[in-house]
Amino acid sequence: MLDRSEAAAEVGGRRFPPWPQNSGLKRQHSVEYWMMASLLPDGGVATATVSKDGREAVRVADPEAAEAFFVPFFSSLSFNTHGHNMTDPETEVDRQLQVDLLKILSDSKYYQRSGGRDHVIPVHHPNAFRFLREQINSSILVVADFGRCPKNVSFLSKDVVAPYVHVVDSFLDDNNANPFESRPTLLFFHGRTVRKDEGIVRAKLVSVLMGYDDVRYEESHANGEGIKASSEGMRSSKFCLHPAGDTPSSCRLFDAIVSHCVPVIVSDRIELPFEDEIDYRDFSLFFSIKEALQPGFMVGQLRKVEKEKWIKMWTCLKEVSHHFEFQYPLKRGDAVNMIWRQVRHKLPSVNLAVHRSGRLKIPDWWNR
Repeated sequence: MLDRSEAAAEVGGRRFPPWPQNSGLKRQHSVEYWMMASLLPDGGVATATVSKDGREAVRVADPEAAEAFFVPFFSSLSFNTHGHNMTDPETEVDRQLQVDLLKILSDSKYYQRSGGRDHVIPVHHPNAFRFLREQINSSILVVADFGRCPKNVSFLSKDVVAPYVHVVDSFLDDNNANPFESRPTLLFFHGRTVRKDEGIVRAKLVSVLMGYDDVRYEESHANGEGIKASSEGMRSSKFCLHPAGDTPSSCRLFDAIVSHCVPVIVSDRIELPFEDEIDYRDFSLFFSIKEALQPGFMVGQLRKVEKEKWIKMWTCLKEVSHHFEFQYPLKRGDAVNMIWRQVRHKLPSVNLAVHRSGRLKIPDWWNR
């Protein structure tokens, strides 16, 4: 499903295809690719023990020694490749791949042993694995959010929320002596203003944010020119608006973080990556949908943020942005290492469930 026209890198004695440069928005859900890349050099199966070089997950040759099993099915890429409009007959290819994968898993003694609980399956796109997702609900799912997941399939205590892969370039030389003054725009948004579900707030914000000289709320599409304009706008703005999209999260939040533009998050149901280790209040502002739609309220609150407080938040963004970088080779504390650390945090409860279920004569008696 990857474009093989570019030169493949030599990884662990194998030819590993690079993520295609012209993939556009497909890149934002490429978490599965970067997780797989992180495991390639050593060969074998995944363990969640920290290695000497700081990697949070290291492959082992013996499945019996594995603490977790990574399932390398590119479900987001499959959805984006095979009939992306969901009515295309080619979506049958995506469905059949899911059927085939479930057959492989059901035949695996390691999947049978834990009921799939210690298997890690990326389903980052909201529509990834959409045909058969309920049949992998025991596994640790790597998701963008829980906007389209039934509560019996995916939930916070079991699964891992992963960041989107940012599509704008990281602001690596953001060293202006006067960062506050160098960003003349107060609030910036550049994207689709018509969305579904909780994302209907975007259309309503058009009238609420109209008439301010230092507020840019612009309709655009995620093509090359649109991404370039977003990057330029974020780098020249103090605050970047992140209203809910079709689901509570979107790539825009992570584009803002690597652009060091203080995120203004408008959502009543968003869940954020790595929140047991990162306090987003240190570098973000949060508004309920009701607050954001109150004329003048949100802009008024942003104007009250003093320069010293904003610089503190900007400085914090520069300190945490490396946690949202997807790259190969990995670096200590980058996005993939943070995701694997989150998986490691889930394993004690996985082991508890596996051990209890193996000896209980009356399953789930607590719920009776």
